[in-house]
Amino acid sequence: MKNFTIDLHCDLLCHLLNPASTVDDKELGCSLPYLQEGNVKLQVMAIYSATGANSTEYGAKQSDLFSDMLKNENFFLFNGENYKNPENENRVGVIASIENASGFCGENDPLKSGFKNLETIIEKTEKILYLGITHHTENRFGGGNNSEAGLKEDGKVLIDYIADRKIAIDLAHTSDQLAYGILNYIDQRNYQIPILASHSNYRAVHDKNRNLPDELALEVIKRKGLIGLNFIRNCVDDKNPEKLYEHLQYGLDLGGEDAIAYGADFFYCKDHPDTSRHPFFFKGYDDASAFNSINEKIEKDFSGEIMEKISYKNALRFMEGM
Repeated sequence: MKNFTIDLHCDLLCHLLNPASTVDDKELGCSLPYLQEGNVKLQVMAIYSATGANSTEYGAKQSDLFSDMLKNENFFLFNGENYKNPENENRVGVIASIENASGFCGENDPLKSGFKNLETIIEKTEKILYLGITHHTENRFGGGNNSEAGLKEDGKVLIDYIADRKIAIDLAHTSDQLAYGILNYIDQRNYQIPILASHSNYRAVHDKNRNLPDELALEVIKRKGLIGLNFIRNCVDDKNPEKLYEHLQYGLDLGGEDAIAYGADFFYCKDHPDTSRHPFFFKGYDDASAFNSINEKIEKDFSGEIMEKISYKNALRFMEGM
């Protein structure tokens, strides 16, 4: 089978909460036409809810949207090696993930009902690849990337709950304190929980909270996890799109040849109220068709072996090991 691409994170499901939106909406970088053009064989679909009112309602609706997506002839549930099946040759594989545990458990909900909501989401989506405990802000479980809170007691209970569920924990939106808390708690309890940073770059290259400090990047690498290259300008560089390849090189220098993957983080940003962040993506890096040219450049400037690992082999290895 020819080379293809796996992308660890996008926000198509959140966009589809708007009844006027469709999977073919080319206003969005991860719409179906772009995924097909970019030869994306697996797109991880995040179920995202902001912490606050109605967070669990938004989570439930997105799990329904994912369930509907599996009935669309252009998609299939990526499972094992079924991507090799002839009937899936021209289709896009999908797996769901959860970005922010507030999507199944609100701040004032009993944990028992929150876990019941999680089970319902798993039932509807058939598989959750990874769970991010927080988003930008702090919640009942721990601190997001714009806070300094660590792992809270409810966060420990949540980790206990998923410990044997073959669901990875995502560090992409944790505070540093929460990330260390998660790793320490996993080690204290001797849990075999896979770890990744699904859409994060390197803080030493571009100093943003969303990017990993060296110590955390090294922990993910040591634990045979994944670090997904994020294409958002705020995570790459303020002015220079070529810095994406400096992030890649930095990850390699840390020993991450078998950890680096793609986590482009395409989302609908054209009505985002923070105009200082526009454009969110550099031109040429703003939709999934860009994987073609990016893979070509990595093959030319690094090697074919590195390109294949980043494009799909590292992510496949990670999922096979879960």
